[in-house]
Amino acid sequence: MTDAHDTAADSSLRTTGGAPPDDGGSSAEEAPIPLLEPREGIPPVIADETALARMIAAFEAGSGPVAVDAERASGYRYGQRAYLVQLRREGAGTALIDPVACPDLSALGDALSGVEWVLHAATQDLPCLREIGMVPTRLFDTELAGRLAGFPRVGLGAMVESVLGFVLEKGHSAVDWSTRPLPEPWLRYAALDVELLVDLRDALEKELDRQGKLEWARQEFDAIASAPPPEPRKDPWRRTSGMHKVRRRRQLAVVRELWQTRDRIAQRRDVSPGKVLGDAAIVEAALALPANVHALAALNGFGHRVGKRQLEQWQAAVDRAKGLSEAQLPQPGQAVTGPPPPRAWADKDPAAAARLSAARAGISAVAEQLGMPQENLITPDTVRRVCWEPPAVVDTESVAAALAGHGARPWQVEQVAPVLVEALSAKEA
Repeated sequence: MTDAHDTAADSSLRTTGGAPPDDGGSSAEEAPIPLLEPREGIPPVIADETALARMIAAFEAGSGPVAVDAERASGYRYGQRAYLVQLRREGAGTALIDPVACPDLSALGDALSGVEWVLHAATQDLPCLREIGMVPTRLFDTELAGRLAGFPRVGLGAMVESVLGFVLEKGHSAVDWSTRPLPEPWLRYAALDVELLVDLRDALEKELDRQGKLEWARQEFDAIASAPPPEPRKDPWRRTSGMHKVRRRRQLAVVRELWQTRDRIAQRRDVSPGKVLGDAAIVEAALALPANVHALAALNGFGHRVGKRQLEQWQAAVDRAKGLSEAQLPQPGQAVTGPPPPRAWADKDPAAAARLSAARAGISAVAEQLGMPQENLITPDTVRRVCWEPPAVVDTESVAAALAGHGARPWQVEQVAPVLVEALSAKEA
């Protein structure tokens, strides 16, 4: 097989489809090469402390960035824990770790402290890595790098193909990674996910530098690495799919009781909540307010496959909601801490609506000029907040301070502040 590392190193940027627009350089079109096997074969899964200690020593002695990935069992298990961790580093090769058998990887995290971690879509994997003691101090996010560089397709497979010219296997991304033992084809897929990640990082770094965006990317990566863990979501039951149909407070209470009951059962059984009871069934019961088990059993989602005992526990949740006093019922909608929804601005504050419209148009033009998605140039929430409550005196300094106060990075402030100054000043016209 062609050596993937050597081939990738010979080409700074392949364009087999999906690359950013060429600004004058040239690159040959070549057919992508299927990547079928890891360079050193599939490594054995590390599942005991002795093997883990050897692996940590090898990776600590390695050189350069370390590629990191994690596999979860979303849709199968409760929560978002990691069920496999993959790493690759020059001088150490590839490692596959079973975090069920080795649940504390803080020693590995410590050994790699100060090393740049290369992840694809880092914010997806960092929470489950943090749970097992792995927290990077420096990182490079290849998905975010692709967005900033203007790639229209930023999935790992698309990026590896368009930048490096290799085709990754796609067949096992949504399997149940809690399965033990893990089948060999899944392990091959997992090892290949980190096979070229550092090569991809190197090529994207060159492309970002060519576009004058490398410092911007570094600021974004630093922000991700230094961000604290997200706060627990308030009232997560309100995110039940189909909630827009539920209007009355008593019905909202039914959704809440059923959601919380389902969550306790799912956590106890360690299965995805959707496998216990679907969102559609919860909404159906909330709208119907069934009087008894027989009425509940007639609803979609509570049919013949649901046993009597299960029906009784769901009906008990409905009955608890029906027995609440008015004061105990949830309020319709959540408390809004920021601006109202933009669709309401024209009625509530026409001047603010005009500012937002002008800001959006200006930011769209800048994003197009820079060749990146608007949401990566500046978050829509930040734009709304500044337009809803602009500084008392609108100038570059005050708008820059407002943007920074909402978490915008220096490069974003530099690009966006002039546009917002113009948009916010338009109210005086």
